[in-house]
Amino acid sequence: MSKTEKKVFNSISSITIPAEIFVDEKSNRNKPFEIKFEADGVIPFPQVIIRENGREHIFNGGAVVMKSAGQYSVSVPENKLPAGNFQVQVEGCKKAEWQNSGGSDWVKSYGEVKISFPKSAKKVSAPKVGKNGKPVKIYFGIHKHMHQPYYRAADTNYWDGEKDGIFGSRAGNYTSFLKDAVDQYKNGSLKRGGLSTSWSGSLIEQLDRCDANGMCGGAFGSWKNALREAAPYTTDSGAKRMAFTDFGFFHPLMPLIPERDIVTQIEMHRKIIKDAFGVETSRTLFPPETAFHVRMIPALNKAGVKAVIYDSVHRYRACKDYPYPGKEEGMLPPNPAEQENEAVDGWLRLSNIWAPSPINPSLLRPEYIKYEDVNGKVHTIIGIPAERYIGNEDARGGYGALQYEAIFGQIYDHIIQCENFDPAHPPFFLLHSDGDNHGGGADSYYRHNTGGMVEWLKNDSRFELCTVDDYLNSFPPDPANAVHIEPGSWAGADNGDPQFAKWFSMYDQPYSPDLNSWSVLTALQNCIYTLEDAGYTGEDMDRARRLLLTAETSCYWYWTGQDIWDSQVTEAANSAMSLIKGRLDKIISEGKDKTGPVIFPPWVTPENPGGKAWGQGCLKDAIKTGTVRTFIYDVSGLSKVSLVLRTSDKKETRIAMTGGTYPSRTSPSVTGEYYTVELPAGIGDVRYYIEAVDKKGNISVSSLERIFLA
Repeated sequence: MSKTEKKVFNSISSITIPAEIFVDEKSNRNKPFEIKFEADGVIPFPQVIIRENGREHIFNGGAVVMKSAGQYSVSVPENKLPAGNFQVQVEGCKKAEWQNSGGSDWVKSYGEVKISFPKSAKKVSAPKVGKNGKPVKIYFGIHKHMHQPYYRAADTNYWDGEKDGIFGSRAGNYTSFLKDAVDQYKNGSLKRGGLSTSWSGSLIEQLDRCDANGMCGGAFGSWKNALREAAPYTTDSGAKRMAFTDFGFFHPLMPLIPERDIVTQIEMHRKIIKDAFGVETSRTLFPPETAFHVRMIPALNKAGVKAVIYDSVHRYRACKDYPYPGKEEGMLPPNPAEQENEAVDGWLRLSNIWAPSPINPSLLRPEYIKYEDVNGKVHTIIGIPAERYIGNEDARGGYGALQYEAIFGQIYDHIIQCENFDPAHPPFFLLHSDGDNHGGGADSYYRHNTGGMVEWLKNDSRFELCTVDDYLNSFPPDPANAVHIEPGSWAGADNGDPQFAKWFSMYDQPYSPDLNSWSVLTALQNCIYTLEDAGYTGEDMDRARRLLLTAETSCYWYWTGQDIWDSQVTEAANSAMSLIKGRLDKIISEGKDKTGPVIFPPWVTPENPGGKAWGQGCLKDAIKTGTVRTFIYDVSGLSKVSLVLRTSDKKETRIAMTGGTYPSRTSPSVTGEYYTVELPAGIGDVRYYIEAVDKKGNISVSSLERIFLA
């Protein structure tokens, strides 16, 4: 080697990052700082990467300054990073033309940068506005959802290498991550800080199996320990810092299953939560897929549920004069029958976040929700809004991925500007996401990013992380002011439209795998109920009942078009029928059927008769004639099915419905009857229900539904 030839490096010997880097008090993002690193020679292509919750800040070329041979520095400009801990990857390529390099040409070393609030930072004071001169404060909560279905509804012992990978890659999520987050709330002295979490029974049972049999490389040995340790933690007022919510054991789509099964799924779930974690559920329900319909309320009341979580967009859209933004919202315009609540002012379009439709901060608070049944009885329950767009952004990685202070600040400033702050019912909403998928399930969400959020909250008194129970105890909603909520689910399921279209895929085609599964399930429900009502018990009945509840798993409709998923419900139904057919035949032959038909919740096509429908990438005029559709089944056969139409003047008209067998391609041993009837056009806002009579004279009545016929 000549004297002028410089040695190419082999290793990176040191990385120097300032021990204290503070945020700017105005922007709440980093002040400028420098990263230095040293190698044992010249690095032909040096590079520094700072990873911020799935986003990479890359510095190379002129951004990397060589101070002397082997000594380098990178100046990180202000406002790049929020408070939190972030991985720093310093790397170098031994070839200047790095595009032609191989893996052996690269050398990497790692460090960590910690951005924090200065200890002397001035806390943001909340200005006094609104009633009683009380300071404006926004409360929010966090909900993390954990679930795995049974991948074979008829064979819950099924397991393969793919399942080993699915579960094994989520070891932290199902063991320690939640405790890691809650510990930081507790140690950070957040007085009411906590989170809620929902766990399906099918997930817990499979984790117990992994524990017992050493599956997933033993990753789930004693998997409950950390969760059981954190479960008793309480806030200063005694609420659970980690509240296990009510849920459906097998993750059913609750708006589309009968009351009897909603109650059973919740009760089974409560038992397994108590057995697994040693605590009772919170009596707040997180419905699977955040799918909610007001017709669920009687069942939730019966099950002892005190509050239910719903997607906030369905509260917004239930207002008169909702400022519908067009097709970009991903849903059709609200049906006018759903827009029962009074018009409100103060709509806000969030910026620097995906939010295709406006939100209304005045509606982001718990309220009583109501449902009127066929007999005119009004049922109510507390509704907890999960803010759609902010929650969706939080799911990308938590604090840092979501710029909490900037986004929340828009809501805060808007409330002050509109002067509509109610200190007795201040804003409260949940940020909900899967706790085991993508950014919202990453270890950084629960650890580094939660740490950043805690530091932010300690220095910004405008906002407070709060448990659902703490909020409801401090600011109970007024039962005299119950509102309506449009049906629907979360944004990730075909934008959560009111018709639950994600679970009705291909409904407008000659054959829909989803409709086939609902038809089969409806028939199985009636078969099981008939035996239960006749007093049959025993091991075969227990197995058949469990197969029915397993078949209600919403995932079996989520991946439509894949044979393995499209046949799950049929396989479970066929297995169940093989266990109970003899007893069922005996009841029928002896004429002892005392169970009414099962009526699947009806739906209307087009969704907005006389309004708007989907065209090719646009909205088009919908036909004026609406058709009500449903599945009905009874083991004794059906003698009469009627639609009862109730107009605004309370007059009722009965219209006969016609039915026939839905064509199946999965060879079910039992399937429902497909009934339809056309609605008269142009009669405005109506209510309707279905009455079905079987050949033994048993009568069933559906829930009371609503539609506007333009």
